[in-house]
Amino acid sequence: MTVTCNGQSAQVEDLLPALVNYGHFTSLQVRDHAVQGLDLHLARLSQATRELFGSELDTAQVRGWMAQSLQQAGQADASLRVTVYSRQFDFRNPLAAVPVDVLVAVSAPMALVAPKRVRSVAWQRELPHIKHVGTFGLFAERRAAMAAGFDDVLFVSPTGGISEGSTWNLAVHDGERLIWPQAPALRGTAEALLKQHWPGAQATQPLRLADLAGVKAAFACNASGLWALEAIDGQVLPGSQALAEQARAVLAAVPWQPLS
Repeated sequence: MTVTCNGQSAQVEDLLPALVNYGHFTSLQVRDHAVQGLDLHLARLSQATRELFGSELDTAQVRGWMAQSLQQAGQADASLRVTVYSRQFDFRNPLAAVPVDVLVAVSAPMALVAPKRVRSVAWQRELPHIKHVGTFGLFAERRAAMAAGFDDVLFVSPTGGISEGSTWNLAVHDGERLIWPQAPALRGTAEALLKQHWPGAQATQPLRLADLAGVKAAFACNASGLWALEAIDGQVLPGSQALAEQARAVLAAVPWQPLS
């Protein structure tokens, strides 16, 4: 992995502010120096910077740093994580206007994810609409699910609505429509692209665990990929693999936006 800060090789002092755990990020896949939904990733970074720091992010500059980091790493295909934080942020005075900094981490591209079995848990991320760096709770819940024999965890809001997975969005099919849960959650770029390009009927609506009784297929998706959900809470979903393959075909047709 290589890491840059504002276009320069990251030094130890650049990374120390990460200990404050205040910032946000986006993760994405690059193939041949291009990204699917690049505009969505940049919009996510811009909106969260405005909300967390009260400032505007120069997304053209960020895009340039992303391309530069790939070139420095010598990779045309990669996984990128772009983190926005501030080396001058002071948690004692969080309203102070501070410039933001951008870390770009380049690592190997993600491989296809195998089908998974998940369990539900009543839990909700803080500020769920922001992809922030406060990931302790969701990884602790994932670890607990794995210790219980599952592969991952599906979150249910305090009001009982299914919201999202640990690091992914959920879609289910009831035999007639593709259904996206309507609840406080991080709306992912893969979800947005699938909603835009899905050829059949679809809906976004409240979804509770009891509603899954009539569901025969489901998949999980994020910017790193898309995978079938074999079962939720022990309920086997026999149509998930076919649904996931259909969704992958939809995403495969989505154009890739060049970084430079």
